[in-house]
Amino acid sequence: MNLTQPFSDLPASQPVASPRPITLSVHAMGGQGGGVLIDWLIAVAGAHKFAIQATSVAGVAQRTGATVYYVEMLAPPIEGWLGRKPVLAMMPAPGEVDVVIGAELMEAGRAIQRGLVTPGRTTLIASAHRALAVSEKSVPGDGIADGTKVYEAAAASAKRFIAFDMAEIADRSGSVISAVLFGALAGSGALPFSRESFEVAVRQSGVGVQHSLRAFGLGYEQSAAQRASGGPPPRAKAGTAVKKLPELMPIGIPAFDILVVRASAEFPEAVHGMVAAGLRRTFDFQDDAYAGEYLQRLCAIAALDSGARGYRLTAAAARHIARAMAYDDVFRVAELKTRSSRFLRVRSEVAARVDDVLGTTEFMHPRLDEVAGALPEKLGLWLESSAGAQLLLRPLIDRPRRVQTATIRWFLPLYAIAGMKKTRRRTLRHAREQAHLSAWLAKIAATALHNYALAVEIIENRRLIKGYSDTHARGISKFDKVMAAADKLADRPDAADWVRRLRIAALADEDGTALGDTLRTVESFLNG
Repeated sequence: MNLTQPFSDLPASQPVASPRPITLSVHAMGGQGGGVLIDWLIAVAGAHKFAIQATSVAGVAQRTGATVYYVEMLAPPIEGWLGRKPVLAMMPAPGEVDVVIGAELMEAGRAIQRGLVTPGRTTLIASAHRALAVSEKSVPGDGIADGTKVYEAAAASAKRFIAFDMAEIADRSGSVISAVLFGALAGSGALPFSRESFEVAVRQSGVGVQHSLRAFGLGYEQSAAQRASGGPPPRAKAGTAVKKLPELMPIGIPAFDILVVRASAEFPEAVHGMVAAGLRRTFDFQDDAYAGEYLQRLCAIAALDSGARGYRLTAAAARHIARAMAYDDVFRVAELKTRSSRFLRVRSEVAARVDDVLGTTEFMHPRLDEVAGALPEKLGLWLESSAGAQLLLRPLIDRPRRVQTATIRWFLPLYAIAGMKKTRRRTLRHAREQAHLSAWLAKIAATALHNYALAVEIIENRRLIKGYSDTHARGISKFDKVMAAADKLADRPDAADWVRRLRIAALADEDGTALGDTLRTVESFLNG
């Protein structure tokens, strides 16, 4: 029946079916304004005399579970069916949802998995951007889920699918993603309300109205365009995006620009982008002399390469030598935490206004090992070997801390530590990093003389080493195991393939289970 048909017009003896409410489910993370979106929606429905009920179930934590908002609304008249008021549900049920909104792409995917998106009924609206889950970030390698799977599932499961990068629009508009989502909902035509009704709700909220309306309008236009065209364009396959590298060109700092001229003359143009990235990284990490050492090491590897092989060895070395030289130590961590650009980026990410007071709290868990590594080499070795010093200092240092970097109490010590990076070359950690780097480069040079492909894989193995503290220790352990296996495989024609498989296994999980299984496979056929 028509939702607006008066119940009193029906004969009392005629069986009547309950009018079906419009159902809507919103899946949003903390800070995305899901509650604001629901408030706007309540205002729109209320202005049209709809009966409306909204509930929410909070997620476990930031990015480990989204808050699910659920709305049911019933068109007027809301009384009259046998003189009773409607009873509306409090949670979405599979197969019974008209509109599903995902404030991030994988949240839309989870809604599909739960059966909330139904062919022939559900309009699915999703932002195409990604906010990585904890499970994606914790994988040592590339654990990012493939968003194309969500697009494929949505095309098969939804009556209508609308998706575009709403986070980018929110940033461009100086607003938050909830305003763009609200505009996408209005433009989808899934609700029986005019655009003007949605805009009135935003205006009446009285907070950030102009920015919100700008974001709403852009979201509306994108959504309406996709509704007219039949859906979003196909999403690019994972891994097809290419990060643009900096060009090998002067930046106005004389010491750096001299290195640019040198690099331009010594390396083929095919690797200039990667060399530029490496130069900037090592220069930023320490100074121009350190960046000059980077070029010197890279030249030794480039001398073993040729254009006939596409300079694969040189390109890989340009990337990973820079990563190895710009390792994470206490000076680097402190420097990155106290940079003004970082505070500006955080303010931008949370859409803070100029007059907003914003604080940041970091979770840090330093170890005595990092302290010893930051000391002069002889003093650091003494600290590591002194049982008495360790017994005294470990309880004071080896404990987790919540550091508020925007306060004087914490900013000044971190800033002072960052300023001590000039002493880095004399520290125990630097001595060990240089020894490890030299041994690795010697192995590459020796291998490249008889097995070019294997030498490239040995360079790529540097991906296993990253971070600091426990993360760095686990990476070194995996690296050593893969390199030991590479030595045993060196005489085989398929050595490069096996080393690549071992590295992929090492990046598959944190505890090294997959690597252990692959190593046992290697041992079995080497011994068999």
